[in-house]
Amino acid sequence: MIDFHLNGEPQSLAGLPPDTSVLELLRTRLNATGTKEGCASGDCGACTVAIGEPDGQGGLRYHNANACILPAHQLKGCHLVTVEGLARGDALHPAQAAMVDCNASQCGFCTPGIVMSLFTLYEATLHEAGRQHASLAPFSQARLEAALGGNLCRCTGYRPIRDAAQAMLAYPADERRAAWAENEHLPARVADSVQDGSADGTSYHRPKSLAELFALRRNRPEARLVAGATDLWLERTQQLKALPELIDLRNVAELQVLEEHDQGLHIGAAVTYARLEPIFESHFPAFARLLHRFASSQIRHRATLGGNVANASPIGDGPPVLLALDATLVLDGPEGSREMPAQDFFLDYRQTALEAQEVLCEIRLPWLPEGRQLKVWKLSKRREDDISAVLGAFSWQLEGGRLHDVRLAFGGMAAVPARARSAEAALEGQPPSEAAFAAARQALDDDFQPLSDVRGSSAYRRLAAANLLERLRLKIVTATSTSADTPDTPAVEVTLDAYAD
Repeated sequence: MIDFHLNGEPQSLAGLPPDTSVLELLRTRLNATGTKEGCASGDCGACTVAIGEPDGQGGLRYHNANACILPAHQLKGCHLVTVEGLARGDALHPAQAAMVDCNASQCGFCTPGIVMSLFTLYEATLHEAGRQHASLAPFSQARLEAALGGNLCRCTGYRPIRDAAQAMLAYPADERRAAWAENEHLPARVADSVQDGSADGTSYHRPKSLAELFALRRNRPEARLVAGATDLWLERTQQLKALPELIDLRNVAELQVLEEHDQGLHIGAAVTYARLEPIFESHFPAFARLLHRFASSQIRHRATLGGNVANASPIGDGPPVLLALDATLVLDGPEGSREMPAQDFFLDYRQTALEAQEVLCEIRLPWLPEGRQLKVWKLSKRREDDISAVLGAFSWQLEGGRLHDVRLAFGGMAAVPARARSAEAALEGQPPSEAAFAAARQALDDDFQPLSDVRGSSAYRRLAAANLLERLRLKIVTATSTSADTPDTPAVEVTLDAYAD
C-alpha cells in the first residue's frame, strides 16, 4: 500500500508493481499527463515533479526530482506536486505567471518540468525566509544555475526562463498560489499518511533498521537494493529489465547518520548529496563544488554517496575524492561490522570487497588538517549533469617548500577508481617544480592503461590526466607565490571554471 498526497488530495494505491516509476504512475494510472517523458534517464528534466516531505517543524519542505527514475513506492508519506496542481482556478502560481509574463515558453514540451523546478526554488526560498515574502532577495547566478541546471530546453529559451525565475519573486506570496498551499492541515495529513513500512503483499520492502535489512536479505537473496534509484532505474528505462523485488534503504536509520566527530565526518550510506552540500561547503569546498558538476538538483536530492561508492563504477565522481581524502568505509553484515580503507574496496570492474549479505553502512571522511589542500577537477562533454571522461582528485601538504603525503586519485583511467602510485612517488618530497611534475606525468603511463569508449579515447585520457597534473602544479605555484608576496592575505586563485576547484 502506498499512501501519499497528489496536489493536496490523499491517494492510497495497492498492488502497484515494485518497478513502477512516478512518471508511469502519473501518466497511466492517475491521468496526470502534464509531466512529460523526454530522455527517461534523468537528464533532460521534462519529467520534473516536486516532492514535499515533513520538515520536522509542522511544515513541508519541497525538492524537485526526476519522475522517470523515481520509484513510485518512494512517494509513501510524501506530497507529490505536478504542474496540474499549481494553478488556483484561472490564477497561476508565481512560477507559472512569471513564465507567461516573460514569454519563457516556446514549444512547451519542456515547460512543465521547468515550471516545477521554479516552483521548488520559490517554495524553498520562502521556507528559508520563514515565509516572509518581503525579505526575499534576487537569486544569485550560482543559485539559478543550481536550480535550473537539470532542465534542458531544445528551443534555447534560457534567457527568458532566467528572467522568469527572478520575476516570480515579485508576485505576492499569498496570491496566485495553489489552493492546497493554503491548507494549513496538509502537512499533518501528509505526516499521518506514513505507515509501518510493510509492503502489504508486494515485493517492495522498506526496512527501518539494519537488523530488518539483514533479515530481508537472508530470506530474499535475489532482491535488489535501492536508495536514490538514479542509476539502478536506468536498467528499467534504458534496458527494459524488470525489477521484480526491491529493498528500499531510505528508511534504515543507521544509513541516515550524518555526524561530525573529532576525527572527521561520518556519512550514512543513504544520505543524499543535497544533505551533504552545506557541510561540504564548510569543510570540503572542492568536493561541494564538484557536486554541481556531478549532477542536477533533481538528482542530488535523491542520489546518495553510498550508492555512488557501492555501484563501483570506474567513472563515478565520488570515489576518487574519497581516495584522495583517505576515507574509511564501514561495512556491516549479519556477522558484524568491519572497517577498511576506501582504496581497498574496489577490486575490479563493478566488483567490491563486500561479502555476501554485507552492505556499505557508512563513509568516514577525516577532516583536512591545517595546511592540507584538496583539488577536484572533472572533464566531461557537458559542463553540468554529465558523466566524467576523466576526474582527478588531488590532496597534498606543502612543508618547507616540498610536497608531502601526496595523493593523486583518478576516475575514468582504469577498471576501478584508483590512485596513481607511481606519479605520487615521483612527487613525494619534491618541490612543485616543472621537473618533478614532468616525472609525475611520465609515471602516469606506469599507473594506467585506460580504455577507449564513447567518452574519450585512451590517448585522450592519458593526455587529459597529464594536463590535470600540470594544472595542479600551476595552482600550487600560483598560490605559493601569492601567499609569499602578501603574507597577510589569503592566496588568490584564477580558475577557468567556477565549479572546477
